[in-house]
Amino acid sequence: MQCPYDMKPRWARRKDARPQELLAAALDLFVERGFASTRLEDVAKLAGVSKGTLYLYFTNKEELFKAVVRETIVPALGEAEDFIAAFNGHSGELLRNVLHSWWQHLGATKASGIGKLIMAEAGNFPDLAEFYREEVINRGTIMISGLLERGIAKGEFRPIDVPVVTQVLIAPMLMLMMWKHSVGPCDQSELDPMMFLNSFIDMALNGLLPPAGSAAAAL
Repeated sequence: MQCPYDMKPRWARRKDARPQELLAAALDLFVERGFASTRLEDVAKLAGVSKGTLYLYFTNKEELFKAVVRETIVPALGEAEDFIAAFNGHSGELLRNVLHSWWQHLGATKASGIGKLIMAEAGNFPDLAEFYREEVINRGTIMISGLLERGIAKGEFRPIDVPVVTQVLIAPMLMLMMWKHSVGPCDQSELDPMMFLNSFIDMALNGLLPPAGSAAAAL
C-alpha cells in the first residue's frame, strides 16, 4: 500500500521544507541547462510550488543561484577547513584526505556542475563569477596554499612556489569536474574518477622522477 504522505502534492508539505526543495530543483536545472536558460517558473514547477511561492524566499534568479552555492558548496569548504585545522598527521596524508573528501562531497555530486556553469557563463554574468570567486575559488585557494605551507614548515614537503603549485593541484580537479559534466557521459573510455584522483595524488606526492641518487634519476 502506498504511504498516504506520498499522495499529497508537494505544495501540501510543511512550509519550512519549501526552500530546500527549491534549492534542490534549482541545482538540478542550473547544472542541466546553465544559468541563462534556467527559468524561475521551471524551478518552481520542479519543486512543486507556484512561482509566487518561490519569490517569498528568493527575490530573483541571481539570489537563488547564490543560495544554491552557499547551500551545496560553501559548507563543504568549511568542513575541509575544520578538518585541516584539527589534523595532526603527515601533510601528505592530509592532502590525500582533503582531495578524497572533495570528490566525495562535491566532485561526485551534482554540485560539481556549478564549476562548469561558471566557466561557461562567466563572461555573460560577471557579477555571478565575482561572487563565485570570492566565496568559493579564493577560499579554496587559501585552503590548499595553507596546507602546502604547513607541509613545508614541518619539513614534510620540499620548498616550492606555493601559489603556483596550488594552481597546479587545483587544475586536475577542475578537469575532472569538466569531464564529468561534458564528455564524460559519452566517453567510451570510461575514466574512473577515483583511479584518476589516486594517480594524481601519487604523482603529486612522489613526482615522476625516481629517487635521487639512482642512475635513472639523472636528466
